[in-house]
Amino acid sequence: MSPPILLLSRGDVASLMRPADYLAAVEAAFRADKEKRAYAPPPMHIIGKDGGFHAKGASYDAGRPYVAVKLNGNFPGNYERSGLPTIQGAILLCDAQNGSILAIIDSIEITLRRTAAASALAAQHLSRPDASTLGIIGCGAQAIVQAVALSEVRPLRLCKAFDLDRHKAEKLAQAITQQTGMECIVAHDMDEATACDIIVTCTTARSPVLTLSDISPGTFIAAVGADSPDKHEIAPELMAASTVVVDVLSQCLEMGDLQHAIAAGAMSAAQVHADLGQLVTGAKLGRADEYAIAIFDSTGTALQDVASAVLAYERAVAGGVGTAFALADLLPSRSGAVPLLPRDATQ
Repeated sequence: MSPPILLLSRGDVASLMRPADYLAAVEAAFRADKEKRAYAPPPMHIIGKDGGFHAKGASYDAGRPYVAVKLNGNFPGNYERSGLPTIQGAILLCDAQNGSILAIIDSIEITLRRTAAASALAAQHLSRPDASTLGIIGCGAQAIVQAVALSEVRPLRLCKAFDLDRHKAEKLAQAITQQTGMECIVAHDMDEATACDIIVTCTTARSPVLTLSDISPGTFIAAVGADSPDKHEIAPELMAASTVVVDVLSQCLEMGDLQHAIAAGAMSAAQVHADLGQLVTGAKLGRADEYAIAIFDSTGTALQDVASAVLAYERAVAGGVGTAFALADLLPSRSGAVPLLPRDATQ
């Protein structure tokens, strides 16, 4: 009989993992990548009718070899049309030694939290240690987890939320104050929102929302929204004037704001300062000085997913969390006899 598969809901994952756990998992994943203990092939983008799907996979040796594959649907108009989340999906976690499926995990919580953890990890290397103000551009589901994660690595005392939909900004401001204790106000315009030490852009924009004239010296920007080729948040001239760090260079050359800056002739790939793994391992240093503008071009990698999923899975097994089930148990016996298959199972 096949070994049981563990089904973990979003609530299960939330009960098992704290923001600091995601930070540790993401840092471990980028370190493992540089130490050749992890590998993530290029992601696949599948076009849908009113959105699209990302398929991402990675291997990861955490003392035991794992492989995870995540399929996420990203449909920005969902909330207005049907009240469904923008992002929905699942992670399939497998044993990389024998191929067995270990778990099917709801991906919403992991996707949100691991993305925010990468921003926080980048902020540790690229923002000023005394950064105390946070500006959030785009007040969807990603915004609150970004604020929570960043508040754990920098002494933030004031957040400014900005969205074209003011009601979203008001709801976010209330949630940030409740969950982090920091003061959060609704910014009246972009100028007010960008007068901060740290800025997060988590929009669905197809054209730049930040330009060089918006940004003060010494600012750190986590550019999170451009996770597919058609999205674009950071103006090419701002990219060119900044210390640019990417999560995965090859991926950012295909999606994210780097590809737009290169296409516009504003900069080249050779001008990218580092990837996040190089900062984690100390191969490259972070912020050059207190006046440099630094940008983290975050496109999201399966390295983050697999490390987070592994930690959640191992904790679930240890704590008896989740629902065990089997997809099938039609396996050859040790004697070599092969059980009969249904007629429609031969294709």
